[in-house]
Amino acid sequence: MLVELRVTDLGVIEDQTVLPGPGLTALTGETGAGKTLLVDAISLLTGGPSDPSLVAPGASEARVEGRFTRRPDDDAGGAAGEEVILTRVVPAQGRSRCYMDGSMISAARLAEVGRALVDIHGQNAHQSLLSPAAQRDALDRAGRIDTAEVQKLRQERRRLAQERAGLGGHPRDRARQLDLLSYQLEEIERAGLRDPDEDDRLQEEEELLADAAGLTETARAVWAALAGEDGIVDRLGAAVSATASRRALEELHGRLAALQDQLADGAAEARHLAETVEDDPERLAAIGERRRVLTELRRKYGGTLAEVIAYSGELRAQVDELSSHDRRAAGIDAALERATAELQGASERLWEARRAAAPALAASVEKELRTLAMPRARFQIAVGDEPGDETVTWMLAANPGQPLLPLAKVASGGELARAMLAGRLVMGPATGPAAAIDRADPTDPDTLVFDEVDAGIGGEAAVAVGRALAAVAAGHQVLVVTHLAQVAALATAHLVVAKDVVGRGREERTVATARPVAGEERVVELARMLSGRPDSSSARQHAAELLAGVERDPDPSPTGRRGRR
Repeated sequence: MLVELRVTDLGVIEDQTVLPGPGLTALTGETGAGKTLLVDAISLLTGGPSDPSLVAPGASEARVEGRFTRRPDDDAGGAAGEEVILTRVVPAQGRSRCYMDGSMISAARLAEVGRALVDIHGQNAHQSLLSPAAQRDALDRAGRIDTAEVQKLRQERRRLAQERAGLGGHPRDRARQLDLLSYQLEEIERAGLRDPDEDDRLQEEEELLADAAGLTETARAVWAALAGEDGIVDRLGAAVSATASRRALEELHGRLAALQDQLADGAAEARHLAETVEDDPERLAAIGERRRVLTELRRKYGGTLAEVIAYSGELRAQVDELSSHDRRAAGIDAALERATAELQGASERLWEARRAAAPALAASVEKELRTLAMPRARFQIAVGDEPGDETVTWMLAANPGQPLLPLAKVASGGELARAMLAGRLVMGPATGPAAAIDRADPTDPDTLVFDEVDAGIGGEAAVAVGRALAAVAAGHQVLVVTHLAQVAALATAHLVVAKDVVGRGREERTVATARPVAGEERVVELARMLSGRPDSSSARQHAAELLAGVERDPDPSPTGRRGRR
């Protein structure tokens, strides 16, 4: 709901704050007083076009700020009751700037948020019910048509199509890829890799075998020097024995004994090498070939054997996936075919339900149009010609002899606004076939603005329009720009817009103000609207009677019937 509107330097509005309340608020005043400027200001907050010519003379920019409270789950986002502040700045030169809660946003985002909060009905204004999607949704709600099955099947079909597309491209490309991956996997598996440290072990063995004769000879010489006849170990043993019984040489004895053990171990190792290392050219050649294979695998598939082994696991998974492609593709194709058939059937049933519900909703709107000074208007709701076609178009012929045209092509702002009002009535709290419609529909803006809705009408038709607006205001905040006292008298709040000349001489300027009126001031304004003479006693009496009639019959329904709230 629009809680507060502040307009600065917009046309003749110098600095004005408006506090519209809930229910129906009437904006009245002389022609040219600036009522439409307030509508233009609200339009700017819904992403309407900005025109530098709107900036007041001498001002650098015009500024419009709107403070709104959100209802649950509206399209603007946020929690119920939370406030959002929208701002539009129109400079005298350059592009406009948009803000939400003090942060700069794009014009597209402002339009998205603003149009979820406000709907303006008037000539060349944003009107949500002109949207084909909104007209289709309204028909679905009015006819209690469940679209969940179609939406669910569409999502499932979209998911299957994406999964099918993700299986790969052309079969020939998949075959080439499978051949390549299979060759790589076979090459790695043929090598029989098991140990990531195999190459390090082979390198040690290769170095040993490459110098087998020299190693054997050297090992024998070392063994002879250490453990041969009169070798170091024997002579060291004599020293160990000689120091064994000398307490003063106890430490030296221990060191000599430890050294003897170490030398004996070295002699044993040298003897083992001398006896086991053999010159084996065939084994040496086999090791060289194996290491060449391992080097080639590392070059192609990884820097280490561990990486090559890991890559082979990845290859195996890809080969398995490609090999099972046809089987999985066939399964998805079958599921996709079933989902398509089910979607077609559900779409046809939805189409039939809409065609069945359209005449009743159209008749209800047409009935409301008769009470809104359009007694011979024809209204139809066209549903797509073929099963599955989701096109829904609201059609209006405002006068006899005129063809039925989509609402978006209706030329008269007043007729269009009344058609929108009739649609709002039918979609309201408890009217016609749409009696079960939930007013809490999050796609329906909470604040409605009507401009030109009463153009060219008067008398009983004016009363009917006023009652219609009041009925819509039972579920919305409604602001109406009106020249009819019969409409303004039915409002719960009344704002009068007037122009005054302020300043003197060259400093003179025209300034528009909007102020709330009640009591005797409201009677005077209604008298002006009725006769153009606010001081006329008869006009005031008539105005008082209008207000008294509203108090006696508070039912806001267009025909005055009770029980339609």
